[in-house]
Amino acid sequence: MDRVFVEDKEFEKVDFTKSALPKGEYECCVFTSCDFSETNLSGFGFTDCEFMGCNLSMGSLAETTLNGVRFRNCKMLGLRFDYCNEFLFDVSFSSCILNFSSFYKRKMRKTSFHGCTMQEVDFTQTDLSGAQLGECNLSGAVFYATNLENADFRTALNYSLDPEVNRMKKAKFSLDGVAGLLTKYGIEVE
Repeated sequence: MDRVFVEDKEFEKVDFTKSALPKGEYECCVFTSCDFSETNLSGFGFTDCEFMGCNLSMGSLAETTLNGVRFRNCKMLGLRFDYCNEFLFDVSFSSCILNFSSFYKRKMRKTSFHGCTMQEVDFTQTDLSGAQLGECNLSGAVFYATNLENADFRTALNYSLDPEVNRMKKAKFSLDGVAGLLTKYGIEVE
């Protein structure tokens, strides 16, 4: 099957669960209010694309290229970003629901997450150095052997980090959030 190349196209309110997006490379495209839930996007390429108000929950991203891709107000439950193509992996998230997703071993230096819900997200061995996690709910998120150097958690909520198993040099936290660094010790801060 031939791969398509699509550039500068806008897709609005398309249900890709009924009519599949043709496999190929998409550059500078905008997807607005589209449904990709449980669809197979394996092997697709997205460069400088934007997804706004889309549902990508439980989709397959094996070897998918995400380069300069922005997600805004998207529902993205259970996505395995760790299966994406590592080469040029560059994403940002604003007001997205990423619960139960995985970024295992992903290099995400200076990635921006703003206003996202990321409950039970796996950041094990992820490089989040310099990442911005503004106003994100990180309840149950897993940080283990994670590089958090220079990461900004000052307005993040509900995180629990173990400073002994994560690299955290110059990471930024608010005074209110310091309790999230002491969870393993069973200390109650009032």
